[in-house]
Amino acid sequence: MNQVVYSIGVAAPIAPSEPLPPLPEIPRGSLVIVEGRAPIWRYGMALHLLHGSPAAAVAFYDPRLGAVVVATHSRKWSVGEVLDVTLSASKDA
Repeated sequence: MNQVVYSIGVAAPIAPSEPLPPLPEIPRGSLVIVEGRAPIWRYGMALHLLHGSPAAAVAFYDPRLGAVVVATHSRKWSVGEVLDVTLSASKDA
């Protein structure tokens, strides 16, 4: 499985006007895992940004569960599916 990690975490409180980090290179058909400590609205903004990307699916990382698929255009994954992944400790925690 080709997966790409997109880190959107922040170290201090931010305003919604703060831009998201640039998207990493996303090969067509890959799974993008969004991670990092951030307000819920920032995750919504990231999902909106990723909708136009070549990713086949988007998952949000929860350190207690793994990566939870929140959107997909592929039969490989289904919304609500929890993927067993562990990401290294984030710099923004």
